[in-house]
Amino acid sequence: MARALPQSDVYTSFYEPSATYPEMESLDINTMPINRISALRSHHRLAFPLLAPSFSATKIDADVTVCATAGWSHGVRTSGAKIAYWYAPARWLYQLDEYAGPRRSVRAAAKAMAPFLGPWDRHAVASVDRHIALSSVIQNRIRALYRVEVDLLAPPSTFRADGPIDDSLGINPGFILCVARLLPYKNVDVVIEAIKRTPHLQLVIVGRGPEAERLKSLAPKSTVFLEGVTDAQLRSLYRDCCALVAAAHEDFGLTPLEAAAFGRPSAVLASGGFLDTVIDGETGVTFETATPEAVSEAINRVTSETWSEPALIARADTFSEAVFAARLNEIIATTANERRTA
Repeated sequence: MARALPQSDVYTSFYEPSATYPEMESLDINTMPINRISALRSHHRLAFPLLAPSFSATKIDADVTVCATAGWSHGVRTSGAKIAYWYAPARWLYQLDEYAGPRRSVRAAAKAMAPFLGPWDRHAVASVDRHIALSSVIQNRIRALYRVEVDLLAPPSTFRADGPIDDSLGINPGFILCVARLLPYKNVDVVIEAIKRTPHLQLVIVGRGPEAERLKSLAPKSTVFLEGVTDAQLRSLYRDCCALVAAAHEDFGLTPLEAAAFGRPSAVLASGGFLDTVIDGETGVTFETATPEAVSEAINRVTSETWSEPALIARADTFSEAVFAARLNEIIATTANERRTA
């Protein structure tokens, strides 16, 4: 988004240069006072009670402010028009089970603050001039929660196929690739059980997380687990795989676009953001339930059919940075004009 709006200032609650992308260092970043508390920069959830008042106390003087929000940033005060680009509505209010998981302290804090955060969130939403969602599933969720009109603008796939490639991993081509954080809801264990039904295929899993050891204990010996791979190594994996598999419910289905940029199809859960990025029968296949049987059947289908690499690459190109930037700037210009003429 910063590249789409190169002349814009960036406002954020926390900024720790060593913990984010190095490209951020070239941006004009304005932080809130809570950023001065070093412990909060590395443990964001400790700041939970402070975030709503911190954003409410922030005033941005601009013709148009774009708030990239997952529940907080749309609460800033603005002198001009306000656009909310929604990654998701506040999970601590509307999807508490998914947000808190087994963490009782997080659940207790969210429940205790809900009587304050609910009205705060709706007041913030009422101050927004235009809403944009990153996927159809988030678009529908915002509509249902707030009864507002919502545009759809998918984020760009920024992982380029024409970058450097590192072949040092030494994995034979033709494997099934799974790129995911190793968390329970990602259903990587389901993918592992599915691959046991197709023993002629090797599974390569890229990601790290608390489920790593459990998943390794479930996987066939031929399975390769990788973490900390470089972009150049990941390009080699996308190039050499025969297909990508993803079995989680995602708000946006990014990894199939990365695979498509290399001409590789995907087998994905027919749910959430994957419905926006994978066309069944054209750029991959979908399965209705995250079960070993359904995933195994999808793997057999995706590896037995013939796929058009040009069609896959063309699909990835429709989610390019250029397309995203052009549409975002169009929405900004329209919103600013409507504000001036209102």
